[in-house]
Amino acid sequence: MSQHDRNDPAAIGRRTVLKMAIGGTAAGSAPLIAAEAMGVMSTPPPRAATAQCEAVPAVYTFLNPQEAAFFEAAVATLIPADDLGPGALELGAVIFIDRQLGGEYGRGDRMYLQGPFAEGTPEQGYQLRMTPAELVQAGIADVNVHTRNHHQSRFEELTPENRSGVLTGLESGSIQLPTVPAELFFGMVLDLTQQGFFADPIYGGNRGKASWKMLGFPGIGAMYADRIASFRNQLYVSDPVSIEDLL
Repeated sequence: MSQHDRNDPAAIGRRTVLKMAIGGTAAGSAPLIAAEAMGVMSTPPPRAATAQCEAVPAVYTFLNPQEAAFFEAAVATLIPADDLGPGALELGAVIFIDRQLGGEYGRGDRMYLQGPFAEGTPEQGYQLRMTPAELVQAGIADVNVHTRNHHQSRFEELTPENRSGVLTGLESGSIQLPTVPAELFFGMVLDLTQQGFFADPIYGGNRGKASWKMLGFPGIGAMYADRIASFRNQLYVSDPVSIEDLL
């Protein structure tokens, strides 16, 4: 990412997130890629998410008002709304995050959280005594102390440019937090934001399957072996299918 991109609130979010999402689905698109290489198929640009994403009052069961305000500002900075469609905030990513932190993931039910506690290598994974929820809560408190000291405001009260600058500083480690590792905290916030934007809507985010429609992702209905013959060398587009559609 260029220095210009790092200073651009939109660049830190949707541009990077979409590159990662498209790269992650490349393996499943091998037949289409091969056809395009032979010149018999062209890949259209991402479709705008035209689904109705009605504003629904958010009800949080785990995050307190200060934590919810932080996440609403953070996800809107990481994946903002633009001409391609709604952003993470509009698609309910914070509702997804609230449910995750208030559930098994947030409690660390499937994590080893016993000692000894020592600084490990990146390959060794999570090494803290805190649960994910505890880390996020402590990190938010630390960030708000930092922004009050340097900007005289809470994080959610900053301008988009200053919010982007704080997140970039956490990502790079140029901003250090007293309680939790800044890079680890940023990584968890980013991961949760991406998951809330792209996950199946049954988990609270990706309202209206808007991010799937934008990417042309078919959802869980990704089995199309019975249609290969009829769509050979033709663009195949279908509406995405979610878990709830099959219930």
